[in-house]
Amino acid sequence: MPLSEQEQRLLEEMERSLYHNDADFVATVAPRRGKPNYTVLVVGILVGVLGIAALVAGVVIHQPLVGILGFAVMFAGVLIAVAPPKNSAPSRPTPGASRPTGSARGTSFMQNMNDRWDKRQDNRDQ
Repeated sequence: MPLSEQEQRLLEEMERSLYHNDADFVATVAPRRGKPNYTVLVVGILVGVLGIAALVAGVVIHQPLVGILGFAVMFAGVLIAVAPPKNSAPSRPTPGASRPTGSARGTSFMQNMNDRWDKRQDNRDQ
C-alpha cells in the first residue's frame, strides 16, 4: 500500500533529520558506493595465491611451520582482497536538506518527533 503525501513528507523529513543529527551513524551503515580498487584486489589475490603455494610447500616438505605461515599469508591475502575501500567518501545528506532552527538545535531527534506527534494529535482534536 503506497504512502500518502503527508506520510511521504514526514518520512523525508525524518530522513533529513537523521542525516543531519546522526551523520556518523549514517556514514557507518550506508552502503559504500565507490568504484572498486582493482589494484588492491589483484594484490590481495596474488598474496592469497602465494599463501596457498606456501601451504602446499609446507605439506610437501613436511614442515608444519611453513604450512601455518602459508595459511596466515593466504588469510591475509583474502582480507586484503575483500576489505572495503578506505578512500570512499562518507554518504552525504540529500541536497536541499534543511538545517534545524535555533530552537531545535538543542533537542534530540526523538523529542522533535514527539513534539510533532503531539501537535498532530492536537490538530485532529479540534
